[in-house]
Amino acid sequence: MANLIVVSYDIPDDRRRYRLSHAVKDFGIRVQYSVFECHLELDELEKLRKRVQKLIEPAEDSVRLYRFCQDCGAKQEIYGLGQPTEEPEVYIL
Repeated sequence: MANLIVVSYDIPDDRRRYRLSHAVKDFGIRVQYSVFECHLELDELEKLRKRVQKLIEPAEDSVRLYRFCQDCGAKQEIYGLGQPTEEPEVYIL
């Protein structure tokens, strides 16, 4: 069963920020300018971690991955625009 992973980042360099955002889009849905929600299995989470580490400059960039359990993800609250992200019904391997 997939876990909800929230990815947030603060990257001052436009080129690295662009590359990272496109990489994270492969794993989830953008919900804010620098925030993505992803429903990932453990092996997918490891792939995301590796891609992030290859794309950032650790001395300048900040990327955070927040991992939520099934119950915690179900307790999210949204005010204003936006819909809860859902685990995809179909996985392409």
